[in-house]
Amino acid sequence: MEHRRAIDRKATGLMLLTCAIWGLQQVVLKGAAPDVAPVFQIALRSGVSAIMVYILIYARGDRIVLSDGTWKPGIAAGLLFALEFLLVAEGLHHTTASHMVIFLYTAPVFAALGLYWKVPDERLSRVQWLGIAIAFAGIVVTFTGRSGSADTGGTNPLLGDLLGICAAMAWGATTVVIRTTRLNNCPSTHTLLYQLIGGFAVLIVAAILMDQTYFNPTPRAFAAMAFQILVVSFGSLLLWFWLLRQYLASRLGVLSFMTPLFGIAFGVWLLDEPLEPNFVAGADGSAWHIAG
Repeated sequence: MEHRRAIDRKATGLMLLTCAIWGLQQVVLKGAAPDVAPVFQIALRSGVSAIMVYILIYARGDRIVLSDGTWKPGIAAGLLFALEFLLVAEGLHHTTASHMVIFLYTAPVFAALGLYWKVPDERLSRVQWLGIAIAFAGIVVTFTGRSGSADTGGTNPLLGDLLGICAAMAWGATTVVIRTTRLNNCPSTHTLLYQLIGGFAVLIVAAILMDQTYFNPTPRAFAAMAFQILVVSFGSLLLWFWLLRQYLASRLGVLSFMTPLFGIAFGVWLLDEPLEPNFVAGADGSAWHIAG
């Protein structure tokens, strides 16, 4: 296996940009939901982005070789990717975008737990584990502070929050699959293609079965889809997989805890979502973890 580097200024800057994009994507998904069903949004963005990544691979003169054994973990990563976003899309029907971001980004905790047993180089120090514990405590404060009422963005906020945590588990499992299989050393474009194909195949079927294929062609709908295809699924995920090949995944996971802070800010600013006291406490826990 290639040696992964510790986090440097370049990685920190790129992760700051990535976290801002990821914090905004849940807000865009929910904001465009009246025009395009969230599951359908993610299916469409995955399908179009897969075509773009495929073109990029061939433009570079590269080829996907199934005989190298990457297709098996590739299918696993694709299914986990689809499961993650299916849970996100359904969760956004019940809870706010701010809450979805908070709970989805417990994923580094689950990834760190999985990598601890699989990859010795990924093991965190005691201080870093303490930081994760405090950050997770902040998440618990956010979750237990919910009243269960529907006045914060959905019909069943507690269910939406729970689906966000389940999505985080799926994302954490995806990271472990990528770091502990043949995907670890294959080009980041190949890994992304496996995930996008899996996401499209599963989510388009789910959208049809759940009768969530409505698309109202408004400027908001097209702007949301352009952002998700070009910036989220193509740009930020390519950058994320490149970072995973260059730097220690568990350390990158630490930096990804910045995402909820962006998600809360964007949700309050763009969707007029409430800034609850327990939210502030939970976000402070995550921020302490980042600083630690």
